[in-house]
Amino acid sequence: MTKHQQRVAEVHHFFDNKDTVLGFRKLLDCAMDTQNMEIYREAVAITDWKETHNRSIEELISRSKNLLDKIGKIRVEEHSGTDAVLRARNIVKSYGSRHFSLGPVSVEIRKGQVYGLVGENGNGKTTLLRILAKEISHDEGELSYSFDENPENDYDLRTKLVYIPQRTEKWYGSLKDNLKFVLANYGIPPEENETRTLMMIARLGLWNYKHLKWNELSSGYKMRFELARTLLRKPEILLLDEPLANLDVLAQQVILEDLKSIANSVNNPIALILSSQQLYEVEKISDKVIFLKNGQYKDNSELSNSENDGLILEIDTADSREELLKVFGSLNLEKLNFNGGIYVAHFSADTAFHEVMSALGNAKTEIVYIRNISSSTRRFFVS
Repeated sequence: MTKHQQRVAEVHHFFDNKDTVLGFRKLLDCAMDTQNMEIYREAVAITDWKETHNRSIEELISRSKNLLDKIGKIRVEEHSGTDAVLRARNIVKSYGSRHFSLGPVSVEIRKGQVYGLVGENGNGKTTLLRILAKEISHDEGELSYSFDENPENDYDLRTKLVYIPQRTEKWYGSLKDNLKFVLANYGIPPEENETRTLMMIARLGLWNYKHLKWNELSSGYKMRFELARTLLRKPEILLLDEPLANLDVLAQQVILEDLKSIANSVNNPIALILSSQQLYEVEKISDKVIFLKNGQYKDNSELSNSENDGLILEIDTADSREELLKVFGSLNLEKLNFNGGIYVAHFSADTAFHEVMSALGNAKTEIVYIRNISSSTRRFFVS
């Protein structure tokens, strides 16, 4: 079974379980992979129907499955490249007046993968993204790219390598007209332009906003518009600076799942790097997490080192330190810190998470929150 067929089967499963919200977004992903304008037009038509018949769940499932069956019969050319599309070797950037130095940073970025870039404010996340995007220079190290086709000029490079800052520039006119203008610059004929634009609007959840202007959109939808405008250009590397900054918790989860799915396109995968302070949300969808602190680089592969094999838990409770020490008396507790209103408990490697949970339960400890951060870059923050 090809990757395309696997994705189609997965979408069938969503609809069989009446999960139409996620199922429909993934249906549009499958449709986009076909690069077939007839399929695009059908997907657009269903989207338009769905927005005015939001109570007709069974009919939506039926229409979606019919389109899915057509999609499954189309042969999709799958991207087969596995080499790194971006390589950074010992990148260093120094700012003398601020006494700040970034690096050395060495990283390889591959298509179809999501890389999370995390760290507190002022630790070099934006600087690193701008270096990788060739927006600013670096002082030391090597930076190389390997695109499917070598860029002929700087304009071509900016199509393949795109950086979206946290604060985007204002645009004029309607959302739809702006997106059509992007494709017109690439010589896409009018009918195909309309179809591709509406398809991208549908996929990024902008259907009911396509005729609105800049000052009529929230910050979250402005970011979605920037993504739509960028994705129409079919980039190979996409760098996003704090795309979650102005979104509520639910919107953050949706946009992250969308980004993961889009990056994993069958025939147009993207190497995606996104910076964020929303650590846990980013870790869920990232293939690799890069951590910056005071400009120094670590990544989550370092968590497999033998020195980090212990159990580390974050615990939010009203109980005192003395009460917790008593609860953990029979366990191999190595240290207990109080960090930002939350206890961070370090246990030896032979202590299991379920043993800690049992001890807390037996002591009837009131727990507000508990999380195992042994394999999370969160431990770099609290170490």
